[in-house]
Amino acid sequence: MSFNEEPEKNYRVALFYSVSGALRAEKLLKAENVAFKLIPVPRHLSSDCGICVRFETKEESRVKKVLIESNLDIQGICPL
Repeated sequence: MSFNEEPEKNYRVALFYSVSGALRAEKLLKAENVAFKLIPVPRHLSSDCGICVRFETKEESRVKKVLIESNLDIQGICPL
């Protein structure tokens, strides 16, 4: 790896049953200062909801904690 190259990051996505669920997750994760990005759901993963939350694998335990403690109904978390 050269000096200017950024190391490759591993990502996961949290999938939701509805857009409102994804937007609620966005609000909750922002409040906890968790790094994430809303992205379109990759079609190979699901066709239920149009957006999902992408985050680095190292943040998975924090994301799960926030979403579970808020009783947010998630479809699942998958590697990307």
